[in-house]
Amino acid sequence: MKRFWIASFFAATLVIACQKVPITGRRQLMMVDDAAMNQMSFTTYRTFLDSSKVVNSTTDAAMVTRVGTRIAGAVQRYLDQNNLTNVTKDFKWEYHLVQSNQVNAWCMPGGKVVVYSGILPITRDETGLAVVLGHEISHAIAKHGAERMSEGMLEQGLLQAGQVAGIMAMKTPQNRALFANLYGMAAPAAVQIGVALPHSRKQESEADHLGLVFMSMAGYDPNQAIDFWNRMAAGGKSQTPIYLSDHPSDANRIADLQKELPEAMSYYQESKKYSDNGQTPPATTSTDPNTASSFRGKSGFVPPQSLVPKNRKKN
Repeated sequence: MKRFWIASFFAATLVIACQKVPITGRRQLMMVDDAAMNQMSFTTYRTFLDSSKVVNSTTDAAMVTRVGTRIAGAVQRYLDQNNLTNVTKDFKWEYHLVQSNQVNAWCMPGGKVVVYSGILPITRDETGLAVVLGHEISHAIAKHGAERMSEGMLEQGLLQAGQVAGIMAMKTPQNRALFANLYGMAAPAAVQIGVALPHSRKQESEADHLGLVFMSMAGYDPNQAIDFWNRMAAGGKSQTPIYLSDHPSDANRIADLQKELPEAMSYYQESKKYSDNGQTPPATTSTDPNTASSFRGKSGFVPPQSLVPKNRKKN
């Protein structure tokens, strides 16, 4: 009876906490309140900026703000026109360039963006930067951080339930103790390799796709994304096996983006048609009857400081 109630609790949690990613329609577990997540993000972002060398009043800093604002504006226009305004209702967009040799950029929950100066030689120009910011902003729009935190909460609950069930199945105290020790060492690693890493790769691929469409909506040529990721691949040093990596391989990423280009080009051409005339693009609605929009698409319960993304595979 006790096991029945535990199973019922987890089933109910999954049903209640599931929601869909805008445009892709992918269902995701969401057990973290937006307001709480964003407040942690805002506090962490300010702490990070206070301890970093923020670049102000330069052409590069102005470009970061310009590109970020342009992409966020196009995304917001899309969300508003498709009755998805609630996705960003608590966002407070902010864009900063930070002096650092890191080849990296990120967007925290709630729209807090940082670009490291070390990535600018690879982005080369405004469109290259749009590739990066489209991808990073997608993580925030898809609420990947809150999703990973939610999964971590559930994983911890399932691990504890599994340990209790396994111990109870052992017939002697010695075997129970041995099982508890082995389970405690092996289970977290198995979850990380079998669940967390593959799902993180799925989120990265989703951000690639969303980012390609977002930059296109903002009037940036999505074909340039292929050139950018080829430059990233050429400078890459990591040879981590795909099953141990939290990012898709360079070859897989580029191949997927090439498949997604026709969709992105349709947004780009629509955007250019109106921007060339100084007009605002009309509502872009979904062609997918199963979702509210038309695009597709990191681990454990973490303290606020880890909301600042780690250096991604951009070096």
